[in-house]
Amino acid sequence: MARDPGLEAIMHEELRDIPDVSEKGMFGCWVWLVGGNLLCGAREDAMLVRLSKDDDAWALKMAGVTPMMTGSRRMPGWVWADPRVYGNDAMRRKLLDAALRFVLSLPRK
Repeated sequence: MARDPGLEAIMHEELRDIPDVSEKGMFGCWVWLVGGNLLCGAREDAMLVRLSKDDDAWALKMAGVTPMMTGSRRMPGWVWADPRVYGNDAMRRKLLDAALRFVLSLPRK
């Protein structure tokens, strides 16, 4: 797993006040979970964000946001944001806020 200490530090700062946050290695990146549900991740070249399957179209319209793929299959509700996106405080916050809204609506694991 190619990690990005700079992005991980940004994510720690963004998520430090969220109750019940944990983290671990998963999907080839370092991820953060809330209530046991995956919220987001960081790797060398991108930030992973979990959105609702019905709420990812707006994010995919942003330059620098692409769908998460498993082989040739698109994973609805999961997106990768490149440095142009996660390096922009407002865009990163918009993605994280949407991810938090969705993940907080899920039952705790």
